[in-house]
Amino acid sequence: MEATVGFFGEKTGSNVTAKKEKWIMHYSNAHSILLVGEGDFSFSACLARSFGSAGNMVATSRDSEVDLMKKHRTAENHLDELEGLGCKLLYGIDVKDMQDDRFLKTKRFDRIIFNFPHAGHDPRYREWDEELILRHRELLSNFFSSAKCLLSESGEIHVAHRDDGHYAQWRIRSLARKERLFLKELVEFDKKDYPGYHNKRGGGIKSNKTFPLGYRSFTFKFSQEDDKLSLLLAKLADLGVH
Repeated sequence: MEATVGFFGEKTGSNVTAKKEKWIMHYSNAHSILLVGEGDFSFSACLARSFGSAGNMVATSRDSEVDLMKKHRTAENHLDELEGLGCKLLYGIDVKDMQDDRFLKTKRFDRIIFNFPHAGHDPRYREWDEELILRHRELLSNFFSSAKCLLSESGEIHVAHRDDGHYAQWRIRSLARKERLFLKELVEFDKKDYPGYHNKRGGGIKSNKTFPLGYRSFTFKFSQEDDKLSLLLAKLADLGVH
């Protein structure tokens, strides 16, 4: 297979040439895309299949490659598929300081995607306990702080997140706003829009299991544009006005 040069200036194994723009939901093969906190990489694989190539994508995991395979036995096929389509795969990437990664720090992305972030399970706490909620907030705050350093001028940060019950207490809007990121759009998240995607728990003995997305799961789209209307809507949302 003839090597080609992808979005990020590296040779890939994909024989994909420039073709017309292809979309799946909010994402295009014309976007430079960074995916963080991937579980079994099924979401990345879904995008790559839709584009017919993945030279515009970087997909990352917090785990090492060895630990990833232990947690998610379904990951191997997705990783093979992504590599074949030219995706750059990175392991051991912590969202709190990813802007310091040797590869990532020189790149800028049109879309940075973090699907259903979670600070990890702790047998001492349940999801509605204050201590665990504080950990989730810290995770998101650190992510926003790091991710904005890797955005292109008109780039967007997309976070898929439940917005019901105790999940609403994560205060995702206000955490983003503290980093000068403003809610540009809120779109209902439906797994059926991403064929083959399986959300994963990510920790413990049930790490390869899915978890319920509830009835109020959304893709939160944030940008660095200081939009006064977005700021007002974010403040109203924090007050419980939807």
